[in-house]
Amino acid sequence: MTSNIQVAPFGPDDWERVREIRLASLQANPEAFGAKHESESIRPERFWRARLSKSDFVLASDESGDIGIMFVDVVDEDFASSCWVRGCWVRPEARGKGVMRALIEYVDSQVDVKPWSEQGLGVWVDNYSAIKAYELIGFENIGDPQPSTSQPGKFYQRMRRTTPAKGN
Repeated sequence: MTSNIQVAPFGPDDWERVREIRLASLQANPEAFGAKHESESIRPERFWRARLSKSDFVLASDESGDIGIMFVDVVDEDFASSCWVRGCWVRPEARGKGVMRALIEYVDSQVDVKPWSEQGLGVWVDNYSAIKAYELIGFENIGDPQPSTSQPGKFYQRMRRTTPAKGN
């Protein structure tokens, strides 16, 4: 476990901090995302502020700085969940230390104020390490792999988990 993981939401005024770790994720692991570093790196401030107004961005940090990111969107019933977790990433040097679990625990802690009790996500079918990480925190496959609209020819697996009941 990484010592002293802090997890907090970030809004439009934090756009530079979120942009920095988002671009780091796209550069370090381009194969893990539908978005591309080349296109997101040239986006202006107004793009980032608008994006942070639309989605709930959550960052994990420790004494070394920002080490993980995810954003959460409310979705409709077609996604078989009440929210969709996107853009999950942990810096390579912080992997295996509980950062993703800390981010998901933050999402769990918000179910009294956000409609996040049924969490869904999509992960590339060949991203075995991410699939394993999600399974370890309670996500399960739902349905068959789906074709990507952002990267034709690739498929993603939908996964879902239910927030554990309080007190468990």
